[in-house]
Amino acid sequence: MRTPRRAPDPSEILQGLTTALVVLDDRLLIAQMNPAAESLLGVSARRVTGRAIGEFVRPSAELVALCQRALTTGLTFGLRELTARVGDHEVVLDCRAAPLERERFLLLELYDTERDRKVRREAALVAQQQLSRRILRQLAHEVKNPLGGLRGAAQLLERQLPDPELRAYTRVIIEEADRLASLVDGILRAGGAPKLEEVNLHRITEHVAQLIEAEKPAGVDLVRDYDPSLPPLHADRNQLIQAFLNIARNALQAVDQRGRMIFRTRALSNFTLGGEPHRLVLSAEVEDNGPGIPEELKETIFYPLVTGKSTGTGLGLTIAQDLVARHGGLIEFTSQPGRTVFQLRLPVAVATGHGGSHGGGRG
Repeated sequence: MRTPRRAPDPSEILQGLTTALVVLDDRLLIAQMNPAAESLLGVSARRVTGRAIGEFVRPSAELVALCQRALTTGLTFGLRELTARVGDHEVVLDCRAAPLERERFLLLELYDTERDRKVRREAALVAQQQLSRRILRQLAHEVKNPLGGLRGAAQLLERQLPDPELRAYTRVIIEEADRLASLVDGILRAGGAPKLEEVNLHRITEHVAQLIEAEKPAGVDLVRDYDPSLPPLHADRNQLIQAFLNIARNALQAVDQRGRMIFRTRALSNFTLGGEPHRLVLSAEVEDNGPGIPEELKETIFYPLVTGKSTGTGLGLTIAQDLVARHGGLIEFTSQPGRTVFQLRLPVAVATGHGGSHGGGRG
C-alpha cells in the first residue's frame, strides 16, 4: 500500500507562482508578497512590509481605487492594461483585487503583459519576414524573366539603327535592364545561407560608421555608444554589414541635413527572440532624432515595397530583416517623433541550417 504523499504547503505554492501576488491589509499596506512580486516591483518583501502599495506603482490612483472598491464591496474586481512606472521602468499591468476571508486582507495579482505583447509582436515580425521572403523571390523571378528578352531586343534594335544618337536610346534601355537585373540578383543572393566566421560586432558597426561618416552632411552628428565587453559572434560579416547599413542609411535619410544618429551596442541576458529563449543576445542599434515612422506604416514597414520616402525601392528593411533572420535574429523598432530606434538582435550562438536556427549562448 502506497503511503499518501503530503500535500504541498500553501505557502510553497505561493512562492512558486510566476504571477506577482501581494497581500494587503485594509489600509492597503503590504503584508506579504511572493518572489514574482519582488521581481516585478524590484524590491524585497522584507523591506516593503508595512509600506503602501502606492509607493511602488505610480501613478497609483487607479490601483488604489480598485483595491478600495474590492475591500468595500467584498467582491473581486479587475483592471486591464494599467500603464505605470515600477522602479525605473514603465510596465503595462493587468491587475486583480480579491478580498480574503481573514481579517479584511486583500489579495492583489499583478501581471506584466509586456512579455505577452512582446511574444505577439515578435511572432508577427517573424510571419512578416517569412511572407516577405516568398514575395521577394517571386517578384525577383517575375521581373528577371522578361529582362533578358528586353535587353536582347534592345541589342538587336541597336544594330539596325544607323544614327548614333538613336543608338544612345537603346544603350539607355540596355543599361537600365542591366541595372534591374543586378538589383534582382542582389535580392536573390540576400536569401543565401550565411558563411559563418568569428566576428566582433564592433567591426561591423564601425565599418558601417565609416561609410555613414563619408555620406552624411556636415550638420548630422554620429555618436558611438558601445559596450566594449561584448563576446564574438559566429556570423556572416558581409551580410550583417549590409543589414546594419540598410538601417543606418534609413536613419540618415530621416534626419536629412541636420540631426543626430547613435550607434549603440548592448548585451541582453536571458532574452527571447521569436518565442525562443537565449542566454545571451547581442543588440546593435541605430537611433535617430528624425520625424519618426508614420503610424500607417508601422505595421507593414518590413514588407517589400513599403516606404515612406518619395524615392527608393522599399526593399532595404525587408532585405535587412531577412539577412538577420538567417542568423537566428530579429530586427525590432520603436518610433515616435524625435526618437526612432531600430534594434538588430542576434543570439550569440546559432546553428544554421535550412533557413532555421537554434538558440544557445553563454552566460
